[in-house]
Amino acid sequence: MAFVFALILAALALFATEALPVDVTAISVMVALMLVEPVTADLAAAGLLADPIYVLRRPGDGASPLALGLSGFASTATITVLAMFILSDGVQRTGIVQILGAKLASLTGDSESRQLGATVGLVAPISGFINNTAAVAILLPMVTDIAHDGRVSPSKLLLPLSYASMFGGMLTLIGTSTNILASQLSAELLDRPFGMFEFTQLGLVVTVVGTVYLLTVGRWLVPARIQAREDLTEEFEMADYLTEVVVREDSPIVGQTVREALAETEFDVDVVQLIRDRKTFLEPLDPKTIRAGDVFAVRTDRDTLVDLLDAEGLDLLAEVAVDDAELERASDRQNLVEIVVAPGSSLVGETLASANFRQRYDATVLALRRGGELVRQRMDRVRLKVGDTLLVQATADSIERLDRNRDFVVAQEIERPDFRREKIPVAVGIVAAVVAVAALTAVHIVVSALAGAVLMVLTGCLRPQELYDAVQWDVIFLLAGVIPLGIALQATGGADLLAALFLLAAPGLPAVVALGLMYVVTALLTNVISNNASVVLMIPVAVEAARQLGANAFAFVLAVTFAASTAFMTPVGYQTNLLVYGPGGYRFSDYLKVGAPLQAVFAVVTTLGIAYFWGLTPA
Repeated sequence: MAFVFALILAALALFATEALPVDVTAISVMVALMLVEPVTADLAAAGLLADPIYVLRRPGDGASPLALGLSGFASTATITVLAMFILSDGVQRTGIVQILGAKLASLTGDSESRQLGATVGLVAPISGFINNTAAVAILLPMVTDIAHDGRVSPSKLLLPLSYASMFGGMLTLIGTSTNILASQLSAELLDRPFGMFEFTQLGLVVTVVGTVYLLTVGRWLVPARIQAREDLTEEFEMADYLTEVVVREDSPIVGQTVREALAETEFDVDVVQLIRDRKTFLEPLDPKTIRAGDVFAVRTDRDTLVDLLDAEGLDLLAEVAVDDAELERASDRQNLVEIVVAPGSSLVGETLASANFRQRYDATVLALRRGGELVRQRMDRVRLKVGDTLLVQATADSIERLDRNRDFVVAQEIERPDFRREKIPVAVGIVAAVVAVAALTAVHIVVSALAGAVLMVLTGCLRPQELYDAVQWDVIFLLAGVIPLGIALQATGGADLLAALFLLAAPGLPAVVALGLMYVVTALLTNVISNNASVVLMIPVAVEAARQLGANAFAFVLAVTFAASTAFMTPVGYQTNLLVYGPGGYRFSDYLKVGAPLQAVFAVVTTLGIAYFWGLTPA
């Protein structure tokens, strides 16, 4: 038991600090659990230990520790979540969510109330049927554009977008991966998995309460961190960092390529575009040979600019303002956008230099925003995180490629000619069939979801090569890695001990108060670590606590499930919070200010709702 608790503490520290990616931490935990029994058995055989240490099974059990350790990969929860990612992607590629968003956006005008109502009213029901992280990623560009078109700060809408996706995810079993994992744990511990609409009535209650909060108190608390502006260069405060220079006749860089002269210079400077003979050129600029009279738009600070002018034989064009219009003169299509580093992106932990960003994507990063912090110098040294927002200048074709790349979310709406709109009825029908079969027949959700994933390919909603890109593999490995930790917690008696400590800390409390306390503890934990890890750790404790209280264990499982899916108080508590962190320009404290009251309201509403709908007395 001591080993398991030490492992849990180490995992919690790594989850909270993100010293390692969460999926790597989870797999490391799984490996450690599988190693401890054979290693200690060898030590015991050598006389160095009295007995082997058992963590995944009890001594004498016939179960294989190897099979238990790898059970997360064969888990119905893991496979169901994988299939749901594919189903969500099939729906997403039809463009139906964008169509609904566009129709709704046309009704909002410049009214902040209507914009907020439309945002919450669209994302919440959608999140009940497709992955809520995907729902936020799809709607983020639309919401940003609605805000700017209506002269409203996007900050006022993006945090509600994230929050509404979370409580919308509680409308059905398939709304979040957490629900699916909790259902499996409930089936294992109580022989009672969740039905498709098991908690829809409570989900509707919390959705209505959450919506009212966001339209009233939340609207007042959510800050306007980013002012509504038409120009992205103004929004990112680029006035002192963008300028145009002209190459003199006597410049030493005449005849050199851009890469030789400027791209690989020791100066902190990026060449944004080249103007030659009234034509404007964007990336790739590195191979172009510099001529006298060439005009370059560059990103650099004022001090560096002075040194650059002297060293490279350049003159400043002081009369030119380098704004959005100047940067977009190369094309009649959009070539200046914000992109957000998405969850699971291969660029997380990389720098722009190590990722070879400029050459890899034919795009120039002008600025980086992390929450409320703006970085416009030495950006190539900054290690990227999920939610970082990059102001990017690129050709329209390059931006289309970025929009299709799952490493990023483009924060402005881009015209996508590749949506399969003729497949909308098919994709929606497949998801509806998956839900109906799982809800109305004896077919398990994992079977109906896998069948739906296959149908997405057979009907052409998805191409076979798109299947692997559809899956958020970090979530899959996270699930596979933390599930054995729950097994170890039960096998070693750790869940019993934690339940006893929980009740010891609150002796003599009524069951309803203990239920509320379980919700609060889980919610606080989830705001620091992964929601799936919270479910794995807390559901065994909740079941045992309910048994020791003589209360309805299923009610306690539901309290943990709802708490784990509503992490409002930190940007790291849920992936959707990270997605809006950069585009909204939020500070860490904003989540606490807006989310803590909402978390408190949900604690009361969810606790009373569970007590009312399911009761606290054992069946």
